[in-house]
Amino acid sequence: MKANRSTFFGVLFVALLCISCKGDKESKEVEEEKVAIEAEKPKDQVAEYYTESMEFIGPDSLSSGWTTFKYTNKSFETHLFLLDKYPEGKTIADTKKDIFPPFDKGMDLINEGKVEEGYAAFGALPEWFQKVVYTGGAGLISPNQTTELTIKLEPGYYIMECYVKMSNGKFHTSMGMVKPIIVTNEVSNHLPPIPTVNIAISSTEGIVFDDAIKAGENTFKVSFVDQKKHEHFLEHDVNLVKLDDTADLTALEAWMDWSNPKGLINPGPAGVTFLGGMQEMPAGSEGYFKATLTKGKYAFISEVPKASDKNMLKVFEVTD
Repeated sequence: MKANRSTFFGVLFVALLCISCKGDKESKEVEEEKVAIEAEKPKDQVAEYYTESMEFIGPDSLSSGWTTFKYTNKSFETHLFLLDKYPEGKTIADTKKDIFPPFDKGMDLINEGKVEEGYAAFGALPEWFQKVVYTGGAGLISPNQTTELTIKLEPGYYIMECYVKMSNGKFHTSMGMVKPIIVTNEVSNHLPPIPTVNIAISSTEGIVFDDAIKAGENTFKVSFVDQKKHEHFLEHDVNLVKLDDTADLTALEAWMDWSNPKGLINPGPAGVTFLGGMQEMPAGSEGYFKATLTKGKYAFISEVPKASDKNMLKVFEVTD
């Protein structure tokens, strides 16, 4: 009887051990499956970039889908960034070979007062340049400022560029402010923010926005009702500026036109602080940007010639 009891407990111990091992194995497999699923799920995509002098420092590759960019201007000059989606097969090597020379030559002629000859020089731009798609980006941002914006990216090859000018009239792109970014087929599960202010921009109505804009952090949704190339070859965008008592709107409007020899040239106009915005996007697109506002006078303005004539210079006040 004692031997039988020993045998019984021995069998029971082995059985329990097997059950325990099986349970541990199943638990481990479940845990591994959870880890694998989490690894496969795209994460929220927040990409941080900054500038210290004449460069963009930040990720070289991003997932497709909605992406939030945080861009800090640590330099002493005003900057922006525009994301250009390139046609298949074209890279930054083609930019340096085919795009920089005619733009630099044209701008040099314009700076010399030879406007017609300058515009004629742009005729040397290659046919493929017309297939570049402008997909948004950070509006003008003053030194020591940070802007945050959210846009939706399709897979492809992009160039991040700043075409603001140095005091000698040279484009920042020519000084190295161009960065290639690869957007992959992996899709981010990032979502756009909820707007507090809605802005619509079109070539017919100009800039239209909600009447009441309050102090504090605001999220601006910019909807591009239509899009067109204006007389300076660029499309319309939206920039947010804070105006102090010394700001001259006429000077600001002239400065926003890059084709003006003094346009987009550093330093920026007196009495103006650029707080970001949304660079040009195709018709039907939308993008978001954030800004924290205090009481005072502000304006939305587009980088187009004679913005006020196009209803693309709109002044507003924040009172509370």
